[in-house]
Amino acid sequence: MDNDHKHTSKVVAKWLKDNKANVLEWPSQSPDLNPIEHLWAELKRRVRARRPTNLTQLHQLCQEKWAKIHPTYCGKLVEGYPKRLT
Repeated sequence: MDNDHKHTSKVVAKWLKDNKANVLEWPSQSPDLNPIEHLWAELKRRVRARRPTNLTQLHQLCQEKWAKIHPTYCGKLVEGYPKRLT
């Protein structure tokens, strides 16, 4: 877990303790270690390519492009995780 305030609040700490969650330390500001950050970057790239001109188009494109991201792409992001640790 990184040191973001949302993750270190008393409410979160209590929930983690009450639910016996196994929490790992996580370096802050390390998007390269988080596969979802790579997924967000890909989604942004796909949406920007279509150049939405208003919020309605942006919302529609985000949903459309998100639905087209294949599960194997997500799997490859996770599979590549060990390489980012070395």
